[in-house]
Amino acid sequence: MRVLTGLLGALVVAGTFSSVLRTLVIPRPTRSSFTRLVHMAVHLPFQFVADRCRTPEAKDRVLVPVAAVSILANLVGWLVAFWAGYAMLQAAVSDLDPIDALREAGSSLFTLGFASSHHVDLTVIDFIAAATGPITIGLQIGYLPTLYAAYSRREAEVTLLQARAGNPPWGPEILARYAQIGLTDSLTELFRNWERWAAEVSESHTSYTVLSRFRSPQPDRSWLIALLAVMDAAAMQLALNPGRPQAEARLALRAGFVCLRDIAGIWRIPYNADPSPDAAIRLPYEEFAAAVAHAAANGYPLERTAEEAWPHFRGWRVNYEDLAYRFAYLFDAVPAPWSGPRRTQEETLTPVTPVDRKPAGPE
Repeated sequence: MRVLTGLLGALVVAGTFSSVLRTLVIPRPTRSSFTRLVHMAVHLPFQFVADRCRTPEAKDRVLVPVAAVSILANLVGWLVAFWAGYAMLQAAVSDLDPIDALREAGSSLFTLGFASSHHVDLTVIDFIAAATGPITIGLQIGYLPTLYAAYSRREAEVTLLQARAGNPPWGPEILARYAQIGLTDSLTELFRNWERWAAEVSESHTSYTVLSRFRSPQPDRSWLIALLAVMDAAAMQLALNPGRPQAEARLALRAGFVCLRDIAGIWRIPYNADPSPDAAIRLPYEEFAAAVAHAAANGYPLERTAEEAWPHFRGWRVNYEDLAYRFAYLFDAVPAPWSGPRRTQEETLTPVTPVDRKPAGPE
């Protein structure tokens, strides 16, 4: 019985160490079942309440704490697992009963020092447990600045997009606003910046999975919806204006859907890695045609009609639409146009194009 208890304790301690290393130390995409289960357990009650909210703003307020609470719950879960594992190890090498073993392990793990033993084996385990607690807490403290730095870099570009795409962001609105102020040629710079942004988000959100659940500072913003808007704008430009520079738009599109696929791999969401350009998409042609008319009404030049551009736009969007919709559903992102359904029926929020007003001249 003591052998089984010792083996189980060793497995618990080793498994918890593995989870800590995978989550906080290893700088590459790794999976921790322990962390995933903790995050799921934290998320479910918040989502239950959010599903009963009537407005996107109220839902956002409920879901904002999820990521932070998950981080705290993860730390508590690790410490409790270590506590149980070391208690089983101590009970296995001594005649301590379960309560005394828990007292001994807790005294060492949390460096409280209220319980101690003169048994050599227990002293070794006590020393290891005493080192484990501060190391785990220290790693978590060091993890937070890295996490929030990545969040800040992500949100800076999302906030900059507000003036270019409205709130919530929408791809056709980007084309309309750039055309309205005569900066259509500057779209290449936007696509270049978002290619780099997508690469950074892919790296950070696969290394630190919880970042995907960190919501934007404002309820009508979302990193996912912002990325979808830029990809839609790039796909529309490629479809409507084949004569314009294509390199930046194509690279931004590629970086965008690679980013979504990398994150999908961490979240264990299946996807088609090589969809046919002739495959159907869920966005109706009528909405695409209305969006093309909206961009054209604001001065965006067209080389193709909406009907001529539709097969080309569909061929681009098939690469990312399904994953974007599934992530928007999973994260309950702001209900923006062209972003798919949500968990509860909500009215789609459409950005308002500003009126290009100028001061009246002297009479």
